[in-house]
Amino acid sequence: MNLPVTEWQAIAAASDLTPGQFLEFRLTQTTGEPAGVPLTGFAFLDGDTPRAYLNACPHLGIELNWLPGRFMDVDNLFIQCSTHGALFKPGSGECIAGPCQGDALTPLEIRLQNGEVQVRAQD
Repeated sequence: MNLPVTEWQAIAAASDLTPGQFLEFRLTQTTGEPAGVPLTGFAFLDGDTPRAYLNACPHLGIELNWLPGRFMDVDNLFIQCSTHGALFKPGSGECIAGPCQGDALTPLEIRLQNGEVQVRAQD
């Protein structure tokens, strides 16, 4: 999914981004089709590296998480789609198993600035 570049959006306090925890958020931008549907995302630490993706499986566009804040498989190795079981590498978003194999999650730019976690759509 190609998104227009937007301004940085604060999603949480930097102290909320902790190992093993996922931050879910709603983006200020919406989808074009169907018009006006809010976009959601999630952020987490991949080791020491902050990462953020749209919360949308590339297969059908449905949200990935099992429950609020639950994105990882039972072995805690891969992001897993709760609907079809597709597995994604946390560091790249690449789908390595499931109906969207070879595709990837849509990354968002992420930074820690002024005590906040901030995200925005990439080019």
